[in-house]
Amino acid sequence: MSFYAYAEPHAAPHTDETTAVESAGVAEGVFKSSQIANPEEKSGGSVTTVEPKDPQTAKIADALPIYSKIYDDKRDPFADAIAAIALAGHSNRNVLIEIGGNWCTWCHKMDAFLEQNPDIYKALHDNFVLLKVNVSDSNENADFMAGLPPVLGYPHMYVSTGQGKVILSKDTAEFLDDGSYSKQAWMTFIERWQSANNDANISLQANKANSTAGEGN
Repeated sequence: MSFYAYAEPHAAPHTDETTAVESAGVAEGVFKSSQIANPEEKSGGSVTTVEPKDPQTAKIADALPIYSKIYDDKRDPFADAIAAIALAGHSNRNVLIEIGGNWCTWCHKMDAFLEQNPDIYKALHDNFVLLKVNVSDSNENADFMAGLPPVLGYPHMYVSTGQGKVILSKDTAEFLDDGSYSKQAWMTFIERWQSANNDANISLQANKANSTAGEGN
């Protein structure tokens, strides 16, 4: 099943990337109903943005689509997903879906970390089209979230190919090292999950899923 299947209207446990993918059913292309975690109390969905101070980062940010910059409870995530997929396919990138909201402390910390590390910020946007999806008391975007594997905490991420296939469910707690976001963890993630590695990552996940299925027989 592709990302297009849900791009049409109709604190959390730590797990490594492979376990997160397999437990969520992504390796088999199966989307399960989301069991929304609640590490923080969700509040309103007012729009806020991060204004980068670094000139290079600010130039990149100015060119980003609005859905890459803000959590907005008024936006249509289905329309934004279709636009993000189209842009990713056109620019040979993957889509990085970021689930969170303006109520989310760690979402703001992650934005600040990226702003303060221009090399990571550039690498991220060179290789991914960022799609921010709001989840808040004012708008849970339940229909959209129902098409994705379970959220493991906020912010939570998914990687989709430019053809609309979700290939990773990512617990962002894995980016932390001693309570702070790790530059090495971010660069390793970007390197591994860029579009050039899609075939290898999909094949690896399929082999692991088949192996797991064989052990259960």
